[in-house]
Amino acid sequence: MKGLKNVHEQFQTSTDKLLDWNHPMYKLYEKAKKFGGWNPKDIDFSVDKESIKNCTPKERKMVGQLVGLFGAGEEAVTLDFLPVLYTMANEGRLEDTIYLTTFLYEEAKHTEFFARWRQEVGMLEDLSQHHSDNYKKIFYEKLPQAMNALYTDNSPEAQIRALTTYHMVVEGMLAESGYHSFRLAFQSTGLLPGIIEGIANLGRDEGRHIGFGTYTLQRLIAEDPKLYDVFTATMDDLLPYSIGLINDTIAITEGEEVYGIDWSIMTDYAIKQYNAREAAIARAKKQFDAYSEIEEEAVATE
Repeated sequence: MKGLKNVHEQFQTSTDKLLDWNHPMYKLYEKAKKFGGWNPKDIDFSVDKESIKNCTPKERKMVGQLVGLFGAGEEAVTLDFLPVLYTMANEGRLEDTIYLTTFLYEEAKHTEFFARWRQEVGMLEDLSQHHSDNYKKIFYEKLPQAMNALYTDNSPEAQIRALTTYHMVVEGMLAESGYHSFRLAFQSTGLLPGIIEGIANLGRDEGRHIGFGTYTLQRLIAEDPKLYDVFTATMDDLLPYSIGLINDTIAITEGEEVYGIDWSIMTDYAIKQYNAREAAIARAKKQFDAYSEIEEEAVATE
């Protein structure tokens, strides 16, 4: 187990080094300041309220499932992510830590967004009823375990497990698939414009978050390629629960189109996201260009 260290032996901004303005994480911080200033309180949910009032029971159940899973997922990360920030600070990674202050702030806003939407449209029933065994395995067990382990073990292996669980699976696979679901069902219909506006903001934020995870995983694996095996083992461990969770949502439709969508396509979309995340990290086994990799990941989402 790797012990904690005191990084306050010399403060960077008191030296001639100051901050590394070209550091990939500082550049993400600049993007967060520019694009992350949206306020959930400013979004108009009046049309969403009418749409929910007029939807069928099955449509309401589908929306409740998506919002219930997303809202609880954002809350879970708001509560569970602090050990990653703690780890970067403990290692003296100042630019990483500066960026991650915006990360936690944004996750808090995402939690607020779904809570405000539920209150405004009147969807106040207990949505934890939609938390299936697969969902609980990931969000009640795997995610907090991987994150909290960093408090006592901030080794590269532990960091790989935590970042893979959150950035590659929870955000990179599940959240991206969820955004796609919302866009397919509601972007062209105009039924839930408040949800769509919020999801667009969340997507930009999460793109930066995935950029941080991709960069850090690549950095760790470039330093020690054997860590790639830890990454793939974590991905393989979480894949069955992730696909199971998506299938739990599809099961609500009972084989019918809901909101005009064949929801079975979400399984293929999720697997495509899984493969894309795995391929991005696999490149680190061959080479690692920190600047180009992080810029490619982050800029594509703006």
